[in-house]
Amino acid sequence: MDALIHEDARGFAAALADGGVLLGLDLGTRTIGTALCDAGWRFATNHTTLPRSKWGKDREALAALITARAVRGIVLGLPRNMDGSEGPRAQASRAYARNLAAAFGLPILLWDERWSTQAAEAAMIDQDMSRAKRARAIDAHAAAVILQGAIDRLAGGVL
Repeated sequence: MDALIHEDARGFAAALADGGVLLGLDLGTRTIGTALCDAGWRFATNHTTLPRSKWGKDREALAALITARAVRGIVLGLPRNMDGSEGPRAQASRAYARNLAAAFGLPILLWDERWSTQAAEAAMIDQDMSRAKRARAIDAHAAAVILQGAIDRLAGGVL
């Protein structure tokens, strides 16, 4: 199971030699932001924000998305501190990754998500999105930032 969880793009890319649609996740305490990319790993698009619940309900919602979009791998944001250390939120993300691996058997890449929310919010402000709309969409946009960073590394061959 832990063999499915990667922290380096090289191992993740090797597990997905044929490419495929990837699901990006920004795991929050109350919500899960989701994003998807095309099978050629060119662009990530924010998808939706799911309410976070007990693992069973999260698993059902994610299973429906994984099945509907034929997802081949998952990129999960890993919230590191600014000095690179890990706190309780990072440990919670690692535990969630283990649950994802056990439930879906898909390769998972833990991706450093520092600055993802700030980048997403700046992009939404640039689009002149209202504060209320930003609040509803921030997690999905952050998931797209996380996923885009990962696919830029994967598709660019800089592993």
